[in-house]
Amino acid sequence: MTDLHDEVAPPGAPLPAEPPEAPKAPGSTEPTEPPKPPGPATNGHAHDRLAPAVEALPGLARVAASAAWHTTGWGVRTSLRSTARLARAVTDPHEAATLAHEATEAVQVVSDLARSVSAGIPVSSALVRAGETLGSFAEVPERPERGGRRDAEEATRHDPRRPSLRERGAQLLERSRDVWSERDGHPAYERMLGELAPDEARVLLLLLEHGPQPSVDVRTGGPIGMVSSQLIAPGLTMIGARAGCRYVDQVPAYLNNLFRLGLVWFSREPLRDPMDYQVLEAQPDVVEACHSVKFAKVVRRSIHLTPFGEDFCRTCLVDEVTAERSFPAHEAPPEAESGEPSQHRSD
Repeated sequence: MTDLHDEVAPPGAPLPAEPPEAPKAPGSTEPTEPPKPPGPATNGHAHDRLAPAVEALPGLARVAASAAWHTTGWGVRTSLRSTARLARAVTDPHEAATLAHEATEAVQVVSDLARSVSAGIPVSSALVRAGETLGSFAEVPERPERGGRRDAEEATRHDPRRPSLRERGAQLLERSRDVWSERDGHPAYERMLGELAPDEARVLLLLLEHGPQPSVDVRTGGPIGMVSSQLIAPGLTMIGARAGCRYVDQVPAYLNNLFRLGLVWFSREPLRDPMDYQVLEAQPDVVEACHSVKFAKVVRRSIHLTPFGEDFCRTCLVDEVTAERSFPAHEAPPEAESGEPSQHRSD
């Protein structure tokens, strides 16, 4: 029997080689060893493959939530506004066109979603695109209520940064005492320029350069007309043709707007030169109005610039050199007569 110490190899000695495994005899029924579980290396490869998918799960959840949010939000907003917008679309062509455009866009989004899924694009990606498209629909601005402008004016009036009416009045009086300040037209001229049509500017230039223009009313005449005369065609002029207006049929509306702005006035008195009326009374519209009744009479009128209108034309519509020229004189409206179109068109 050998001693235990004799079997232990000294330090640094090579370990004895393991005996080779004996080959199995053919047909042996000796049980084989079970396969070893995968080691750390195998687990590392699996983790590398699963890590991107695991990290992508929160992103996919956010993607699905974003698509659902955009789709649901758009649907809720559309359902809440649908009744009011449909009611407005009945009378507002712009609102009707906007609704039709949004309906077309929604149908296109659904069609694109179906084609994307059929082409093999992942459902999550297709939903993201659809949600972004629905979320990008332009919000239709809600029209302010009747009191919206009043509320805005109240907010502006109470704005601490905006001077009060008394402060603005004090500033205005302070500027009036400044002898060195130069006036560049009336403060209302800038606003009035935005309220004029191009043809109306041509009308003003015609009145400035060529003086007052003739106008006639066609009324019923004869024996009955001496007792009770009826107005057939009021305010017939040649202003549209002489001014070169693009829309001659809008001249009555142009004159009404110029009167509203205080730039022209309608006189009951005729011009001094009767030749101006002979050409006008031969125009087809005047002749047609005279032939529409058995007895007709023509009442001669005239259209003038107001002093305010003449200054507006010199300040805004001509250059500085032309403004210094002398133009034909216009009569000022009488103080006892406002010169309204209704008075101009009736006896």
